[in-house]
Amino acid sequence: MPLHPTRRNLLKNAIVAAATGVAQPLFAAGDVSPIMAALSSYMSESGGRALPKEVAERTKYAILDTFAAMISGSELPPGRFAIQFARAYKGDRIATIAGSDVMCGAIEAALVNGMLAHSDETDDTHPFSQSHPGASVVPSALAVGEQFGIDGTRFMRAVALGYDIGPRVTMTLGKLEYMVETHRSTHGISGIFGSAAAAGCAARLNAQQMRWLLSYTAQQASGLASWQRDTDHIEKAFDFAGMPARDGVTAALLVQAGGTGVGDIFSGADNFLQTFKPRNDPAMLIEKLGERYEVTRTSIKKWTVGSPIQAPLDALEILLKRNRFEPDRVRQMIVRVASDEASIVDNREIPDICLQHMMAVMLVDKTVSFRSAHDKPRMQDPAILLERAKIQLIHDEELQRKMPSREAVVEVTLAGGQRFTERVTAVRGTAENPMTREDVVAKSRDLITPILGAAACGKLIDKVFALEAVSNIGELRPLLQR
Repeated sequence: MPLHPTRRNLLKNAIVAAATGVAQPLFAAGDVSPIMAALSSYMSESGGRALPKEVAERTKYAILDTFAAMISGSELPPGRFAIQFARAYKGDRIATIAGSDVMCGAIEAALVNGMLAHSDETDDTHPFSQSHPGASVVPSALAVGEQFGIDGTRFMRAVALGYDIGPRVTMTLGKLEYMVETHRSTHGISGIFGSAAAAGCAARLNAQQMRWLLSYTAQQASGLASWQRDTDHIEKAFDFAGMPARDGVTAALLVQAGGTGVGDIFSGADNFLQTFKPRNDPAMLIEKLGERYEVTRTSIKKWTVGSPIQAPLDALEILLKRNRFEPDRVRQMIVRVASDEASIVDNREIPDICLQHMMAVMLVDKTVSFRSAHDKPRMQDPAILLERAKIQLIHDEELQRKMPSREAVVEVTLAGGQRFTERVTAVRGTAENPMTREDVVAKSRDLITPILGAAACGKLIDKVFALEAVSNIGELRPLLQR
């Protein structure tokens, strides 16, 4: 449902003010700009505002997908490290650590569950903002939600708000181009604003408190693009999700406890926009709030691998189903992806972010599972190495110009000279080619069942799709833990 007329007018005035530099008198409130007035009001009212049916459904997909990433991540090196950290510094027994028997304080839980959710490349992505919203937003809403005993409906609305706020910040900054120019990581910046918004909604902050929340959040906004040099994925899990979730929850709890701060961090002396120098109009911060929900533009990964490998796997799966050829008949495979994307996945040492390895696995297995994407010893399997040697990755400038659309072209040549080509322009799981409820459930079962068992997995799935009936989000605890 779009915003009601009063809110629509407020947003309209804020956009005009941002474009012209002239504040609209109707919404001037001391030193609070129209953009901040619109944003903080929207955030404070989000907990009581019903989500459109489709948005509620997609929010449930995002929650279930992130829970699956958290639970499966508990057995990966970053997840095991994070749970070990939680055991040592667990504090109060308030909030759940997924995939374990640990309980701790809300701040620690947000940190650890964030790292679990981004223990690898399983979690969702938002290509329009160059961020991974779910990995930090869902743990933040869950941690603060458990502390204050919110119901399932408010939990969903808090998550949806986090997806709306965090990505809009880095869309305003300029996403990938901004990261390249400034060496700042959009993932950490989007994550903390999204996490803070979700936590603020769960904590029931009012409009004034939301303004202070954003100021505490801006002070902590950080993240360097150096995460690209992390080969163990442990710091990356912290950078993308653990750190922003921790910091966003900290900001919300400080304000909820009575902390005050700067009334408008987006205007006035030494403000956030002045410091971070966005490439785009600041009006993007509130563009179509209540009309365009970013959770519906978020990509859920069908394949539990790095985003640049999604389209090539889609293409190869299509070719295998259509033409039914075996690996021994393949003479050569040429894979074309955007040049920047190719650099991320070109012969990497980690299986799920190595394009050549994952394409070889798909060729041999005819599919890719969570287990096969994380089987590092298989990178030395002679059968896989034989197929990998046939694969050539092209850093394609034409496809680079298509970004943020992650397109790919896969060309397979058989020993007899037959040639098959498939171009994927809309990756499965993106807004243009979304996964169905059945797709999301199937992926979640693949990730959760090996950890919690089929019965517990089924109960968790049922509970997520009936969140409106959950009176206290703490009811999820026994379904998330071992």
